[in-house]
Amino acid sequence: PPASRLRGEKGLVVLRVFVSAAGRAERVEIKTSSGFDRLDSAAQDAVANWRFVPARRGDEHVAAWVLVPVSFVMKASS
Repeated sequence: PPASRLRGEKGLVVLRVFVSAAGRAERVEIKTSSGFDRLDSAAQDAVANWRFVPARRGDEHVAAWVLVPVSFVMKASS
């Protein structure tokens, strides 16, 4: 987020995501916070719109929980 960039906020958010058999993120929870609410929210919002390859049991797609790390780092400007 732009406000986080201005404030030099960085960190790692680990999300716990329930992925449906159709590959959609049905629930997105914070497992480990970055320490910054703005980064945590941005990670949740982004991952909620992702499409996943669903888990499989044999030939069948099944819903499952997965952990998704999202890292926010500051890039050096050129």
